[in-house]
Amino acid sequence: MWDAFWKLIEEQLEALQSAKSADDVIRILGGAGPGDAHFAGSGGDGTVRASLFTAGWELVWQEAYYFWVMRAPDGSLITYIEGDIYRGDKRS
Repeated sequence: MWDAFWKLIEEQLEALQSAKSADDVIRILGGAGPGDAHFAGSGGDGTVRASLFTAGWELVWQEAYYFWVMRAPDGSLITYIEGDIYRGDKRS
């Protein structure tokens, strides 16, 4: 069971490396939880942020490793809060 879980997480992180928009991230990670999408693998080796850097995203701001906003190559934004992904900048 755990092998299948971590295989899915690895596949998501790999797919994120080519994400060019907030919509791509939401499609790749899927919706589960209060946000537009959710990343369940935050205890693993890879990170959403590292994968998005590979895809050409830039960090807009960060308050902690679990709370940040990044801008996609197309200009769209996502907010990451403890694994939950929200479209746009949700700092306020």
